[in-house]
Amino acid sequence: MDALSIRKLTKIYADKKSALNEFDLSVKQGEIFSLLGSNGAGKTTLINILTTFLKPTLGTVQILGKDLESNMQFIRSNIACVAQHVSTDDNLTLAENMRFQGGLYGLGKAKMKERTNQLVEIFNLSDYIDKKVETLSGGIKRRLDIAMSMMSYPKILFLDEPTVGMDVQSRQSMWRMLSKIKSELGVTIFLTTHYLEEADMLSDTICFIKDGKNIIQNTPANLKKFTRKNMIQITMTDSQDTERMKELLLQKDYVTEVSVDDRSLNIQVEHSQQHFFDLNTYVLSTRIGFEGIEITEPTLDEIFLDIIGERGN
Repeated sequence: MDALSIRKLTKIYADKKSALNEFDLSVKQGEIFSLLGSNGAGKTTLINILTTFLKPTLGTVQILGKDLESNMQFIRSNIACVAQHVSTDDNLTLAENMRFQGGLYGLGKAKMKERTNQLVEIFNLSDYIDKKVETLSGGIKRRLDIAMSMMSYPKILFLDEPTVGMDVQSRQSMWRMLSKIKSELGVTIFLTTHYLEEADMLSDTICFIKDGKNIIQNTPANLKKFTRKNMIQITMTDSQDTERMKELLLQKDYVTEVSVDDRSLNIQVEHSQQHFFDLNTYVLSTRIGFEGIEITEPTLDEIFLDIIGERGN
């Protein structure tokens, strides 16, 4: 049973604007799933439907094997959602925020203490347990916000851009904690993010959405195989030699494109594995200085631009 199963989901607003167009999606239980897309692609509408804030126009949604529209109470009791804006109370201490949240979910004192201790450890919050939230940094507040959402023992956690505005160190710390939620608590995590490095580092599965449609869904590794997989990069010793080398490389029948980035030449070939050794031998024969040659893997940034930008048009 999938954590989420969506078939032909459509949302048309009163002004006739369509936000989702027969959108299909499946999310396995226990995975970290990232939804990527430009602003206006339909991410927020989808999250609002999955968290029961918005009704779909057409299509079916099953969450934990239950139909969304006829089992809203069950679904609400098994999910948690953390929006972009932190929802902690600055006038309370960290511990008081946790207890308040536990009280909203009807947890008894023993269960509340057990859960608080568990989450404080996972999110590395023990140094701040008795401090007022107003004295904490934005990164700590964000960690607390997510920890509070976990007080209800959700099976699925929805996160809308959880690390927006964080510095690099705080963002990496959050990644480790989200991985611990998955591995130690078995929670399915569904997140939206604009940080493609974040999706690459965290996700078991990534979905690209454009104009309310699922453009492609797969693992980060497989997505990289689909896009610009036949790339070879040469790093020149002197940037002044890059244009000269580019002209020579373009004479090769199997070289389809060469782009220059300072001292690097990014070469599109027909078959990277097949042509790598020939290209290496050829470059050596030119006696033009270079530092290295390698088959390169595209980044998610390149995939995003290719799928959402150029190839999606």
